[in-house]
Amino acid sequence: MAELDRVIHEPARLLLVALLRNIEKADFLFLLNESGLTKGNLSSHLSKLEEAGYVEIEKTYRGKVPLTLIGLTKAGRAAFDAYRKQMNGLLSKALR
Repeated sequence: MAELDRVIHEPARLLLVALLRNIEKADFLFLLNESGLTKGNLSSHLSKLEEAGYVEIEKTYRGKVPLTLIGLTKAGRAAFDAYRKQMNGLLSKALR
């Protein structure tokens, strides 16, 4: 059995990747509200996901207001899908 992806396996990062899975991009405030994380924790987890190549972070402006947009990369989608498949397999074996 392959080892679990430790980047995604951490609960807060798993939640973030799951939130991003079916949308093109989300802004920082959306992820902050949906995850319940603090700003510092959210930033830290997003940085780890970015370092792994799983998310792209775009800093821009909406008018004069700073806007941070986060999107899952192809590698991030593939990693999440592989993680889901692996966890489903583990759960299926455990429930036999």
